[in-house]
Amino acid sequence: MTRSFHAALISLPTRLAALGLAGLLASAPLLAADGPHPVDKRPFNLPPSAELTYSIQAKQSGLDVQGQGIVKWTQSKTSYKVSTETRAMLLGKILETSSEGDIDAYGLAPQRFVEKRLRRDPSTTTFNREQNKITFTQSSDSYPLQGGEQDRTGITWQFVAIARANAAKMKPGSEWNFFVAGPRDAEQWTFKVVGREKIRTPQGETEALHIFRAPPPDDQGQKLDIWLSPKQEWYPVRLKFTDPDGDYIEQVLDSVRKTN
Repeated sequence: MTRSFHAALISLPTRLAALGLAGLLASAPLLAADGPHPVDKRPFNLPPSAELTYSIQAKQSGLDVQGQGIVKWTQSKTSYKVSTETRAMLLGKILETSSEGDIDAYGLAPQRFVEKRLRRDPSTTTFNREQNKITFTQSSDSYPLQGGEQDRTGITWQFVAIARANAAKMKPGSEWNFFVAGPRDAEQWTFKVVGREKIRTPQGETEALHIFRAPPPDDQGQKLDIWLSPKQEWYPVRLKFTDPDGDYIEQVLDSVRKTN
């Protein structure tokens, strides 16, 4: 293995570490504790429990990298759990995440978010409902719980549940704000609806709702595109993460197995 290829593989877990679907939302600088903290209560409709498998194609430092992501989504109407596992060629398992908690009037109400990267100790983010605050094992920061807060693994599924219940409101240009916690701190995330597009997956062509999350205007971090398929329970069928230097990570749904 060449030194440059090895370096690209080693850097992949960091680029995959902010934990959206299958652990793929990339790390980005976060807003200060006094930044926006949206509290929005919206109708939601949880998708059926399922196990989803994704193929990963990436270009990192000019090199092509392949991998696989597995997502296990489980809900029982009163509680939920999402676990993800990401594997890269030659390295094997490079990232594991989990989000679990209850279902409340806002939708997903996380209790604990755990991230385990390659060769690192796991980090835990706790949503302490008794003390009404979010705390972290990786930092001394804390944030108040005001309602509707999410973590970086659960947020995709919170948006899926909201999209399922608000399909008519998913109009091009509409924006959806959330307060999202990562391994060390939290910030407002804004998703913008681009529109409906035809995309191709190994399962065939499907119409999907394209949503986009850009970093804040003063942040040159990674951009994220997500495509949700209404005909497939609004599960994410494609994701793409693009760096300012042109490197990217693309994730396409290979298969879905409903588990309830």
